[in-house]
Parts: sequence; C-alpha cells; structure tokens
Amino acid sequence: MALPTVMVLPMLIVVAAGIYYIYNEIIQYMSKSMVKNKVVVITDAVSGVGSECAHHFHKGGARLILCGASWDKMESLYDTLTSGADPRVTFPPKLVLLDFSDMDSMPEVVNEVVECYGCVDILVCNSSMKLKAPVHTVSLELDRNIMDINYFGPSTLAKGVLPAMMSRRSGHILLVNSIQGRLAIPFRTSYSASKHAVQAFFDCLRAEVEEYGIIVSTISHTFINAALPSTPPAKPQGLPTFGVRPADLANEIMRTVSRKKKEVLLAHPIPRVALYLRSFFPSFFFAVVAAGVKDSAMAEQMQ
Repeated sequence: MALPTVMVLPMLIVVAAGIYYIYNEIIQYMSKSMVKNKVVVITDAVSGVGSECAHHFHKGGARLILCGASWDKMESLYDTLTSGADPRVTFPPKLVLLDFSDMDSMPEVVNEVVECYGCVDILVCNSSMKLKAPVHTVSLELDRNIMDINYFGPSTLAKGVLPAMMSRRSGHILLVNSIQGRLAIPFRTSYSASKHAVQAFFDCLRAEVEEYGIIVSTISHTFINAALPSTPPAKPQGLPTFGVRPADLANEIMRTVSRKKKEVLLAHPIPRVALYLRSFFPSFFFAVVAAGVKDSAMAEQMQ
C-alpha cells in the first residue's frame, strides 16, 4: 500500500537526519584513528578550545605536548586527562611552558618541544590575545605585544618545527585564526592587523611546503562564546546567540586534521555576508561600517 503523500516529507527528514548522524559518527571515529601515535602540539592547551582539543587528541591515542603560560593550569589539565585513562591506548602528555609575549624564550621553547619526541606531526596554533579599543588609545607597546602573541609567536614556532617535517616529508600545521584575519572592523585595529598578518604568513607557508607533503590549514572563526552550553538546546529560546562554542571549534579542528582541509570558515550567515560584501561591494561595505561607528558614537553622547 502506498504511503500517504503527507507522510513522505517527514520520513525523508528523519532518514536524512539519520544519515547525517551516522556520517558524523564515522567522521569522528576516523578523526580519532587518524591521530593515533601522532605527536601533537597545542600552543594554548589551557584555554577552552585548547582543553577540548587536548581531550579529543588524548582519547584518540595521540602523543600530546601541551603548552601554556600557566604551569598550574597545565598540571590540572594533565591530571584530568590521565585520571582514569587507559595506559594501553593513551600516552601521558608532556608539558612545556610557552609564553608568546616573551619572544626571547622562543629558541629554548622550540628546542624543548622538538626534543620531547624528536619530531612534531601536528602543530595546532590556537594562542591569541584580543583587544578592542579606539586606535588612538592603543600604545606602541601594546601593539607590539599583540603582534608577538598573535603573529610572531605562531610563525616562529611553525618555522622551528618545519625542518623536521621537511626531512620526514610529512606534517600538519593548523592555525586557529579569527575571521578578523579576513575582515577588518572598527576598534580592533591591532588585533585585526595581527590576524591579517598571521593569515598571510600561513597562506604563503602552505604553498612553500606543499612539495614536502606538509599540510597547512587555517580555521577562521567568529568570536568564541564560552558562555554557550556545550550542547545546543533542543528548542531555540529567545533571540539567536552568536559565537562559536569551544567544543564545536575543537570538533572542527579534529575534522580538519582528518580531512586535511586547507581552509575552513566557521561563521554564522551575517559574517559570511560581510565577507562577500567586502570582496564584491567594498564601497557599500565601508559605508555601512562607517555608519555603524557614527551611530555608536551618537549613542554614547546621548547616554
């Protein structure tokens, strides 16, 4: 007996949802199997995204090198990862103090990272310093500090692990970057400049090292909203909340490593539209952005 037409669409939706769920489960399993026994460096393991990545890579059997500026926080993460872990399928992480604001220490840090296992298979550069301020209030010292953390630090570490990757003709370098590395907005002059610089560096690096079998990936995301729940609610409540959950970004990092994607844009429709406007209708985009600055200035004066 033929199904009523009214039942066809709901059934198709259920079937599509089931296929999508199975597909995601397969991809997640493949992502974990792809990192087994791989040496993985996370530059800011104690951040929300870094911690989520550490859990994923650790469960997948990776040989982790966790970096961060706080030894106490790294030890706490170490205890969380190793507590109850099966030593037959996981490795205890190694810890390395890393502070990109102290560029003088970088040669020693690079040596320490490489000496942990003699090589690096996957480098995840997720360190970042944010800044929102009118351009005339930002000092030169702050400009340099944000460039050290967001540009010189990741680029120096990437160059430090490259020789071993090139000699082995394999490796994966992944930059977790902001969408502001591709789209500049007001009051983020130093931050956006640093993100544009590091985006350009890794884009150039991708072409230079491709002949050595080295993959270079960049993930451009909107702001990380740690206040969002780890899993989305079953029913939407109120206005839509923008931002990316740390867990979602960590999952995308795992997928990018597994699929060896070169560029990923993790953003809601509005930032995506802004990118297209900036590319194809720059005059209109500049006018809209300038109008937004004027409106905010008038609002402040009326308060």
